Order: sequence, then C-alpha cells, then structure tokens
Amino acid sequence: MPHYKISYFPLRFAGEVARQILAYAGQDFEDDRIANHNWPAIKPKVPFGTLPVLYVDGKPLGQSHAIARYLAREFGINGKTAWEEAQVNSIADQFKDYFSEIKEYNMVKMGFAEGDADKLYKEVFLPSFKKNYQLFTKFLKSSGSGFLVGDSLTWVDLLVAQHTADLLPASGSVFVAKGLILNEFPELRAHQQKIHAIPNIEKWLKTRPITPF
Repeated sequence: MPHYKISYFPLRFAGEVARQILAYAGQDFEDDRIANHNWPAIKPKVPFGTLPVLYVDGKPLGQSHAIARYLAREFGINGKTAWEEAQVNSIADQFKDYFSEIKEYNMVKMGFAEGDADKLYKEVFLPSFKKNYQLFTKFLKSSGSGFLVGDSLTWVDLLVAQHTADLLPASGSVFVAKGLILNEFPELRAHQQKIHAIPNIEKWLKTRPITPF
C-alpha cells in the first residue's frame, strides 16, 4: 500500500475530511500537524503555498477538495456511477461557495481578523447557513437513504456531517451555533448522527486530537 501523509495545521477545518476518509478506509496514515512557527519555512515547498497537502509515497497533492476527491475515489466513496460522482462534486462545490460566503465571520471567530462576531453571525453566517442547509436537506430527501447522494457513504457526507457537528454545543468548537438553529434541520442532524456512528468514523472522532476548530 502507498504511504499516506496529511500535512495540515493542528486543527480540523480543511484537513479533517481527508483524515476521515483514510480513517473510514482503515488506512494507516501519517497525521502531520504543523505548528504555526514552522509554517513559514514549509510554505514555499508545498504546491500552492497552502495547507492541507496530501503526500502519497512522497508525491504532494494540494487543495483540500482535490485531496478528498482523490482519496474518495481510491477508497470507493466518490459515488457509484459517473452521475453520482458529479452530484457529489456539485454538493462539494456548493459547500465551498457556502464557506466563501461566511469567510469573514469565520476569520473573526478564529481570531485571524478583527470584527464584530455577533453582528457577522446575524448578517453573514445565519442567512448563508439557512440557505445552504435548505439545499443540502433537499439532497437528503431526494436520496431517501440517509446519505446525501445515492444509497451509501460518499465523502460529502463526511464534509457536511463534520460541519453540523461543529455547530453543536458538545463539540467544543468556536463555531458553536447560538440558539437551536439545527432544530430547523432535523434531517441534517439525523444525518450527522448516522455518519458519525459509522464504526471507523466513530473511532476516529473519539481518538483524534482535540482542537478548537
């Protein structure tokens, strides 16, 4: 088997889905968590000057969704048909648009920018969250299987379920939602519980390092 190494900061965020794909597959991998003070020396050496990077037998691959797509195809959770794969990719691209919409809020919440987090929560995060969770709910209802696409796990289930979990009070995440906004989306709450009860995923969640996001 190839040697897999995922290099990312000591966070979940953009590196977590790749880790979960490998955990789901029962695949050993090197979980390389780069301290902030070491990043400036590493930055010029990675493909796009960004993390995460997946190394497969030493060969680097950048961009989180490209990494996820590659690993998902390797381990059979990229969709069973070309159409399912396209649907998976469409949800992933929509999720990326969602995170682009809420970037200003995220940057303030993570402490990387100045701003009024409460104001951004109401004016930036909540409208985008509700719009996108309505869209994701449509996919769940359409599949009728408890998965977002088809009748089995795909990597976008991991992507969306992790974000749902990060909004829950028990997560310890800086992104915990105010109030009971997930009560408006019971299908996606049930989806998160279903995905995180998959044995290899559940094991990973219990043993991964604790991080704020």
